[in-house]
Amino acid sequence: MSLLAITLLILGLGLVAWLTARAKAMAFAGPGKARPHSLPSYHGWYVALWALVPALLFLAIWSSVSGGLVTQAVLDNPAAANLPAEPMQRASILSEARALAGDELRAAFNPEARTLAPVYEEATNRYALIGGAVALLLAFAGGAYAYTRLSPHFRARTRVERLVMGLLLLASLIAILTTLGIVLSLLFESLRFFSMVSPIEFLFGTNWSPQTAIRADQAGSSGAFGAIPLFWGTVFIGAIIAMIVAIPLGLMSAIYLTQYAKPAVRRWMKPILEVLAGVPTVVYGYFAALTVAPAVRDFAVAVGIPGASSESALAAGLVMGIMIIPFVSSMADDSIAAVPQAMRDGSLAMGATTSETIKKVLVPAALPGVVGGVLLAVSRAIGETMIVVMAAGLAANLTANPFASVTTVTTQIVQLLTGDQEFDSAKTLAAFALGLVLFIVTLLLNIVALRVVKKYREAYE
Repeated sequence: MSLLAITLLILGLGLVAWLTARAKAMAFAGPGKARPHSLPSYHGWYVALWALVPALLFLAIWSSVSGGLVTQAVLDNPAAANLPAEPMQRASILSEARALAGDELRAAFNPEARTLAPVYEEATNRYALIGGAVALLLAFAGGAYAYTRLSPHFRARTRVERLVMGLLLLASLIAILTTLGIVLSLLFESLRFFSMVSPIEFLFGTNWSPQTAIRADQAGSSGAFGAIPLFWGTVFIGAIIAMIVAIPLGLMSAIYLTQYAKPAVRRWMKPILEVLAGVPTVVYGYFAALTVAPAVRDFAVAVGIPGASSESALAAGLVMGIMIIPFVSSMADDSIAAVPQAMRDGSLAMGATTSETIKKVLVPAALPGVVGGVLLAVSRAIGETMIVVMAAGLAANLTANPFASVTTVTTQIVQLLTGDQEFDSAKTLAAFALGLVLFIVTLLLNIVALRVVKKYREAYE
């Protein structure tokens, strides 16, 4: 019996429990009877939840432990006596036997896997049957217990609402716990990195060449982990060039669509503008590498700018700015449209022109939303990788020349973690240190942006 079949059976029992409890609760009300505390639907949900929650929780736990039980049962079988003692070879044979038992493979490379496949299939079916029987028993027992508690005075609504509140609390805690797990994992691995490389060298060094620090005696002494060029490349491309393109174009397009465009024009221009947000980044990368980067290089050569490269920060920043225009435009559009019409009408009634009203009334009042859009755009630009790889290159250069090749933090993280890597060398652990710095910088940007938003929201409320 598969996990999906067991889950469907439990859901069916939950539906039966809901219908049965609701039918019983409907008989509580009638002529000459006291008004019941809860509606019939709450009684139905109370019984259904008692039937579903314990059984589904058990299935979730059982699915995580049954694999180990099956493997142990296979190893205890006499057919597994000829397995090699080397752990990797044994794991490979067991994995192949598991695939044969699940019909994922039609033929096996190892003869031992063909021998163990029937044993694996028998053990899997046995433990699946045990898990399914226990889950169905829990569903029936939970539903029967809840059904016996139903009465006209039973506070089913209170019980159900408490459970729903607990589920909502759990859902809200998932984001917090996920963030905590990310921070702890980054912090732990970063501390391992900083035990090999000086934090001063990492944060203030100007030479980034981790491939030269492969041996343990090179880490921390070769000066290969200076991350200043990466930080500057990230700011230069994502927070300077891209924002110079995205903020004016996004804000002006939002002002035009909300204040000047006719309804017919807005209906087809706004969706076309927002299509840019749905284009895959690899498409932008191809566009930057094949069209924009050669044009930027040819322009630099034509005007006599030295050091022009076919991979440049300007090419990546221009395309990245175009990509994030919808983020700025959409947030600014919604914020400007949400400004009370009375503020606009009052400004116009005082004799201000439309442009003066936009500049001195609408944009300041909508500034919190605009700041939110800019923040979203900056976060999107800082985390972009594909465009930088294809248009800006991988060279860690500390330069203010937009026509030169630079790289970013995210690009180097991908490069450091690509392929089979050992997580005990400074070269690989440097990716976690870069991620931690990027996380802290993004957090500080969010704090500053929230303070700005709060200040202007108070001014216009």
